[in-house]
Amino acid sequence: MSTKTIAFLGATGGCGLSALRRAVAAGHTCIALCRTPSKLAAQFPDRPANLILREGNAHDVAAVAACLSHPADPARLVDAVNFSIGGTVNMTKLTMDDPDVCKKGIAALLDAIAAVRAEERGGTTWRPLVAVVSTTGISQHGRDVPLLFVPFYHYALHVPHEDKKVAEQRLFDSGERFVIVRPSLLVDGEKPDRAIRVHVEGPQGIERKEVGYFISRDDVGRWMFENLLQKAGGGCEYEGKAVGLTW
Repeated sequence: MSTKTIAFLGATGGCGLSALRRAVAAGHTCIALCRTPSKLAAQFPDRPANLILREGNAHDVAAVAACLSHPADPARLVDAVNFSIGGTVNMTKLTMDDPDVCKKGIAALLDAIAAVRAEERGGTTWRPLVAVVSTTGISQHGRDVPLLFVPFYHYALHVPHEDKKVAEQRLFDSGERFVIVRPSLLVDGEKPDRAIRVHVEGPQGIERKEVGYFISRDDVGRWMFENLLQKAGGGCEYEGKAVGLTW
């Protein structure tokens, strides 16, 4: 499989860092945008040459656009964008430090893609695969979480879920190539021997139903790398769909 150029927004921890580690190890050129590059650099003490760190905010269109081309060749645009930015949930006040973090991030990314495309650096037909971490509990086609979790999701996570709903809808309306990844409740610790079940929703409804309680951040990142980022050039069966991941 040929090496790719992949932009990472929100890779200093969690699912994004898991996907980034694997992409770097596989030899892909990885461009990571972060507000504090030193924080991410500490995760890669060997300083791999195929990891490029850019300082900036994922809500800044210009900063995002600067990450959408190969650093050695501006005409070579990224094959994929891994989007996993998020905010901190305040469980006491049932809100977030930034209630609009995802909707603003997706808006900036879509505007950045449009801006780069308008420059015709990679031709007007350039369409990278956008892989986005969202959440279960916001499906429009039926319950995708265990019944026991419904009250918690409805009340405690209402604010972040409303943010992600808007972000998802912007993707569905965009005409871009994308896959929305909706993990179950996230925990730490990879379990490579534990099967990952995949729930699939297309524009017309549920195509494959899987409901579960938990999945680890590391396993989500691994699945995204293996099933989305490595197949960004074509052959990804989940394009234009939302997939739920659970153990």
